Amino acid sequence: MTKTGTTLKIGALAGARGLPPLMIILYHFSEGHHYTGLLWFDRIAARGYLWVEFFFVLSGFILAHAYGHRLKELLQWKGYGAFLRARLIRLYPLHLFMLLLILVLVITLRALAAAGGYVSIYDLPWHQDVSAKGFVLSLFLVQAWHTMDRLTWNGLSWFVSVEFALCLLFPALLTLSHGRVWRGVALIAAGVAGLIALSFTSGHGLDITYDWGVARGLCDFIIGIGTAVLFREVKDQRIPVWVHTATQILLLLLLAYAVTSTGWAHTKNDILTVLPLIALIFALAFDVGLLARVLKTRIPQVMGEWSYAIYLGQSTWLILLRFAKQRLYPPPDTIVLGMPFGDLMWWLEPLGLVTICVLWGGLLAEFIELPLAAKLRKRFGRRLDPQSIPTPS
Repeated sequence: MTKTGTTLKIGALAGARGLPPLMIILYHFSEGHHYTGLLWFDRIAARGYLWVEFFFVLSGFILAHAYGHRLKELLQWKGYGAFLRARLIRLYPLHLFMLLLILVLVITLRALAAAGGYVSIYDLPWHQDVSAKGFVLSLFLVQAWHTMDRLTWNGLSWFVSVEFALCLLFPALLTLSHGRVWRGVALIAAGVAGLIALSFTSGHGLDITYDWGVARGLCDFIIGIGTAVLFREVKDQRIPVWVHTATQILLLLLLAYAVTSTGWAHTKNDILTVLPLIALIFALAFDVGLLARVLKTRIPQVMGEWSYAIYLGQSTWLILLRFAKQRLYPPPDTIVLGMPFGDLMWWLEPLGLVTICVLWGGLLAEFIELPLAAKLRKRFGRRLDPQSIPTPS
């Protein structure tokens, strides 16, 4: 851990934020277009949605780690308001930009469809809702509070809606964690039990978004808070570096086993993938060990900084790729570079999509998200918003 101001920045966790958006992009691509037929790769991609668990747990952990000693302030109206303002400054500007960008895409693609005499992708079956109701609910960040019957507008923003709900609940949840260490253990147990219950009853594992997304996020979030309590108790213990490295490698192996050897995704076995993901957050929080060192290098740190923008901005290119397949691609059997176009694009599409989403996320982060947040913080102040918090959302 490196000290910045009055708080501690956990570099390994800041870098760890960079991987989940990439896995989620592969998941959305594979679900919306096709799977490759390579079982090991398909199972990795098919479980991409479970990396949202990593985000929510990390959010609970980091917020509890940063604000745990400021509970008294959070329980006062002035402090609570300042906390919510700080979180909205972090979450809302990019969310609003993407919502308006999707509105432009809806208008543009429908106009092109009307001029060309075909059906817009926004009017095809199974597309996300783009109603006035969904737009208004998205403006107020309540679109994933069991208020819609499907994803709406920028479908990825269901996560932002749930994160906002968790921020509203945070002081009360943090209160539950204060006291003896058994409270942290109890929160972890309650969160895991909740995830198991959701995975057994949803009918599609933990792939829960617009309907019971708040319940899913809440279970993850309290696990993160409980993990922060345990971390606070043991973080000053002298543990050999090799133990940290061995633990991190073991958890990666367990994660690989769960992903490749516990059947297809969207089942009750989802919890088997989630458990090592959760444990990795605790293992990396000590900021030492081989994996931690890798995550503290420049590329993971930059990817972590861009993670929110990569995640939220991917909708742009998922939509445009679907439009390209509808209107711009040649027939699949067209010979291009000596092979059928369909075969050529089999791997180029996901590779290209991940690459362009990373670059697009970087542009969004550097020219929209971070500058707007800086201006808003300058205008409204940084109270209860330590700069060194590696916000996972």
